[in-house]
Formats: sequence, C-alpha cells, structure tokens
Amino acid sequence: MGARPARAAAALLLAASIVPAQAADACKGTVYLTFDTGSQSQAGLIADTLRRHHIKATFFLANEKTVRGDWSLDPSWADFWKARVAEGHAFGSHTFDHVYWRADDKGGRMRVKPQFGKDAGKVESWSAQDYCAELRRVDARFRELTGRGLDPWFRAPGGHTSPNVLAAAASCGYRHVGWSPAGFSGDETASEAHPNAVLLRRMLAGLKDGDIVMAHMGIWSRKDPWMPANLEPLIAGLEQKGFCFATLREHPAYRAGQPRPPEP
Repeated sequence: MGARPARAAAALLLAASIVPAQAADACKGTVYLTFDTGSQSQAGLIADTLRRHHIKATFFLANEKTVRGDWSLDPSWADFWKARVAEGHAFGSHTFDHVYWRADDKGGRMRVKPQFGKDAGKVESWSAQDYCAELRRVDARFRELTGRGLDPWFRAPGGHTSPNVLAAAASCGYRHVGWSPAGFSGDETASEAHPNAVLLRRMLAGLKDGDIVMAHMGIWSRKDPWMPANLEPLIAGLEQKGFCFATLREHPAYRAGQPRPPEP
C-alpha cells in the first residue's frame, strides 16, 4: 500500500472511531418546531432557514388568505408544499377554513365559527361528523397538491379545544397538538407591547428538551414581524445550547403517527 492510500485508510479509521462518540453527545435535548399557516408572507424565509440548518419541522395547514392574493392550499402553492414533502417535513390539519371552536352543545355537537370559506364569520352548530369532514378536507387537498396525506394530528385554531372537539377528532383518527408554554412565539401579539427581542430572550431562556414551538407563516396584524427578526437567532441560539430539532414523528407523545391512508 502506497503512502496516499495508507493515509486515506488511516483517516477513515479515525473518522469511524470519532463519529459514534460525537453522535452520542450531539444533542443535549430536542426541540420541535411547528408552523401554522397564515398570510404566508414568511413561507420562503422559513423554508430557506430550515434548509440551511438541515432542520425538519411540522406544518399545520389551513386554507388561509395569503399576501399573494391567493389561498395557502391553492394549486399555486403546490410546488412549495411538494418541496417541503421532499425535504422530509411533517404535516397536520389546522381545519380547512380555520374554524374556531366557540362552545360545546349536547349530543357531542359544538358551536364553531369559520374564519374563511363560504360561511366565514357565521356561528354554526356542527356534529362530530362535520368536524371530521373539516379536518379531512385538508388531507384531501394536500393529497391533490402533493400526492401525500397528512400525519394523524391536528391543531385547533387558537389552540381552543373542548371535550367534544377532541372526541370528534379522535373518532376519525386525529390527535390534537398544542405547544409548550415556553414555545409560544408571541408572533400574534402587538409588537409595541411584546418586542421581538423580549420574545426571543424568553424563548431561549425557557425552552427545554421535548418542548414544542409554535409560530405562524405570516401574521397580518403585527407591525414588527416576528419571523425575520427571531427565527434565525432562535435556531442558532438553541443550537449553541446543544439542542437538536425533529418533526413530531419523533416526539415521544406523537411518534407513532404515520401519514393517513386515503379515505375509502
């Protein structure tokens, strides 16, 4: 064996001896980034940042009005969502028309208020079957756009759930995913009262192993957007503290989740 092959072989042996030790010590904890659809003004920034840091996240999808004048689950967004599927991210339902729960009624029924769609702004009485159909609408549209179904999770708009909402969703195979107290980004709050720098410091100080972070892919109302100022520093700060990132498929409470099969 010549000098060059010998050096190459030695380098490989050294790498083999080092990698397991590094892998064992790589993560001091795992944080789970999740993003709810919104105005989509930050969609490109989110995708670029996650790709640059080699991070997989979880997206909760509703068909929301976007800054482009279309809707977040329109065919015009197919290439965006296909790219996120190819990158290995996870996806859950956020109700198709971003439907807010208002109150539980007898017989498992519930009063709800869609934010978008033909019944936007109206308070309606839904059955468990109605709520399941709303969750499944996202799954059906996502399959049309990407060829892939959702994971079996949902996030209620505003995080507002109830016994009837949870029972309805469970009857069609969906589990609710909220967020950790320290994982609340505050991106919907008024920026005058809750400056980005304060929100960032709170998250970096409070997040711990297993926590779920929630932010939106664009908020119409906040004057000083959270995402451009805080996403990169949040990720970099957590990486410096030894945290790794994963989708909810790896979360101890949700890791059994698999993409939903097509409805019969």
